[in-house]
Amino acid sequence: MLKILTTLLCSSILATSVQAAYPDRSITLVVPYPVGGSADTLARLVAEGLSQRYDNPIVVENRGGAGGHIGAEQVLKAPADGYTMMLGTIAHNGAFAMYKNLRYNPATDLVPVAMFAEAPNVLIVPKASPFKSVQDLLDAARANPSQLNYGSAGVGSGTHMAAELFKYIAKVDITPVPFRGGAPALTALLGGQVDLNFETGVTATKAVDTGKVRPLAVTGKNRSPAFPDLPTIAEAGVSDYFMTLWYTISVAQGVPADIQKKLNADINEVVKSPEFSQRMNNLGVDTIIATQEEAIARNEMEAKRWTKVIKAAGIELD
Repeated sequence: MLKILTTLLCSSILATSVQAAYPDRSITLVVPYPVGGSADTLARLVAEGLSQRYDNPIVVENRGGAGGHIGAEQVLKAPADGYTMMLGTIAHNGAFAMYKNLRYNPATDLVPVAMFAEAPNVLIVPKASPFKSVQDLLDAARANPSQLNYGSAGVGSGTHMAAELFKYIAKVDITPVPFRGGAPALTALLGGQVDLNFETGVTATKAVDTGKVRPLAVTGKNRSPAFPDLPTIAEAGVSDYFMTLWYTISVAQGVPADIQKKLNADINEVVKSPEFSQRMNNLGVDTIIATQEEAIARNEMEAKRWTKVIKAAGIELD
């Protein structure tokens, strides 16, 4: 009996020692979108902060495609040991009901370990656009159904869902043009290939600073500190409209619970730093300090909301 107890005690000490060593090598943070978009920008800020905290590199790996789901599948193929994480967006956290044949279940196969940021989208048009207000755009869309188009970072992305919610509530027909990420969608807007984008706050802030686009409104419930003179879309005439993007760091289901808790605590410490908060605020993004339970609850709530929008809009993809 004594030998058994000794063996169990040693095993427990060994497990604790191994766990305490995490991470003892580099971690991969998958961004399921191309380089240059908002998800990529935010992921690199988190990676920088964690790298300094762990004294081990956090390697950002961009794997775009299929509205972000190719990157998610890559995370699920890796060992569930905490050394592969993903920047989670609305595509994985809430707006996945449109896909009928995904090879994984975003609601159960992925789990957020932290929710660290939230931001509205910004409705933008090219500087040369005739649209000076949301009402101008609505008038044109109603006079010419399906003639206007918008760019998005891919089907199911935040830029796609913001636009579809706008169409649904305002009862207008605007044609979607999906791209493989926010950066190519913005390039298409600047090149005149699309008429408007519901751009993420990060990308919109950078674009507005170039002077090449005109912002018309923000998608949140309240005006954004980054664009204090811009009305919300509800203020601009589309009553009851609001949406904000929320960002998580997620891992595969099966990653040990103590590693998940450690990641939550450590990411929160990164987010609390004044430098991180300032850099996020400069991008028009609000930081969030949340428990893992709060992150999971937010995903569950948003999934119910966006499932209703997707079904009402009749969006269905293979």
